[in-house]
Amino acid sequence: MKNLTLKQLRYFESLARHRHFGRAADACAISQPALSMQIKELEQSLGAALFERGARQLQLTRLGDEFAERAREILRAVEELGDLARAAQGHLSGRLRLGVIPTVAPYLLPTVLRELADVYGALELYVRESQTAKLIEELADGRLDAAIVALPVSEPSLTEVALFNEEFAFVRPIADEGKPVPNREALREMRLLLLEEGHCFRDQALSFCDLHATRSRELLDGSSLSTLVQMVGAGIGVTLIPKMAVPVETRSAGVSVALFEDPRPTRTIGMIWRKTSPLTDQFMKIADVVRRSAGVVEHRAGIAAGDIHSEREPG
Repeated sequence: MKNLTLKQLRYFESLARHRHFGRAADACAISQPALSMQIKELEQSLGAALFERGARQLQLTRLGDEFAERAREILRAVEELGDLARAAQGHLSGRLRLGVIPTVAPYLLPTVLRELADVYGALELYVRESQTAKLIEELADGRLDAAIVALPVSEPSLTEVALFNEEFAFVRPIADEGKPVPNREALREMRLLLLEEGHCFRDQALSFCDLHATRSRELLDGSSLSTLVQMVGAGIGVTLIPKMAVPVETRSAGVSVALFEDPRPTRTIGMIWRKTSPLTDQFMKIADVVRRSAGVVEHRAGIAAGDIHSEREPG
């Protein structure tokens, strides 16, 4: 084997991930024929096929599957060599690829981005919004540098740093405003609207209500918090949303918002990154900025929910 290049490994990894020449070429910002040529040269260099090319499907061969795992390790190590050089500079600059879960991104990111621009003007931030499982996968593959998620993620290869705790708010139709806020037992008997499967916030809400995901009698799914709140405004049911989402999601909906009394549902939001990353000190500085930004956002949410009721339904 000779003439194996990092460029070929990057193109191969993209094709192994997307399983589609057109999408892989777009991700690599090259033409599809150029990508095909690089993959062909790679296979010729190896003397074996890496892909099974069907009429409508592209699959990795057994060798391709093993090769993909090793290629990702190599590419991740190369990325970390660059990070090592950045860490030696002692200041935050250059590209940072940050993942954020959807129940945090729209509410926290605007403040975080402004703060980071003010404090670290030389930082080039690229944001990726996705569900936790996908963000962890992309961190492991070296496609992300760090991510903001709900903790714990319990991945041995990742560092977890808690940033702040956040309460859940109870959202119901405006006609129910002033009524006692249900406890978790009463909430289990209501038509509860939740995010669709895959969102960690769904699991946290189910845990608070002591409901199992398999129980679908009165559970309805939505693709976003905005959808859930609008459904509540239409009188379809009730829902829970993160407190920081209240100012954004309830401003144009006919809903009433309240906070629970003890035991209050909460979640811990934190930052995660690979333990092998040389940029730990820099990530800790970014974590401080995110923590401060969260305080600003939480203050605004408290003002927006200043007339929230917190009575509980007896029993």
